[in-house]
Amino acid sequence: MNSKSIPLLKLSEVSLTNFREKNQLLTNISFQVNQSDRFAIVGPSGAGKTTLLRLINRLQDPTSGSIEWDSQPLCDLSIVKLRQQIVLVPQEPKLLGMTVEETLAYPLILQQLPKLEIAQSIDMWRSKLSIPDDWLTRNELQLSLGQRQLVSIMRGLMMKPKLLLLDEPTSALDSDRAQQLIETLINWNRTEQTTIIMVNHQKKFVEQFAQAILILKEGKVQVIS
Repeated sequence: MNSKSIPLLKLSEVSLTNFREKNQLLTNISFQVNQSDRFAIVGPSGAGKTTLLRLINRLQDPTSGSIEWDSQPLCDLSIVKLRQQIVLVPQEPKLLGMTVEETLAYPLILQQLPKLEIAQSIDMWRSKLSIPDDWLTRNELQLSLGQRQLVSIMRGLMMKPKLLLLDEPTSALDSDRAQQLIETLINWNRTEQTTIIMVNHQKKFVEQFAQAILILKEGKVQVIS
């Protein structure tokens, strides 16, 4: 991780209990991520990796402990403002009944960006990710899971968040597309200083992408390297 003294994201003794199931999902999780870091979270299935991303995006709140964003409590930010700055791309994304083009444009329309700027952003990212033009008119049922992943990652990048959270982004991609995606993310991180936290079980891509790696097991931090 880089040497900045004030972290962009800081978790301190964060725990999450599922009271309905009476089990502990996360226990005393502490780590920090600095501006422009590329950070990976790995571990076996059921370790709590996706749950941790959901806490950072406030789809859930911790039972105890604290999460700070840019030196203030995460819970003090409005959900709308938070999710403009912290974008989560789930492992199995949905297009919510829209075409690909509508899905890509929608968050930028909400930001009231000009139509020309939106169109230029779509063209730029289609080129970077090798997304064919004929995808734009397709809907969710006409795309594979891997194709939906790419579209959702593209949408997240177009939003220019401070922090991009990616849950298993290469899991449904063939090797060539996965490699291209990892290289694109690294280049974008270097040029735009966008911070990225990625959950990934594919060791090759984790080692290529990450500057720091957090290993989770049974909801507990095993090591941060």
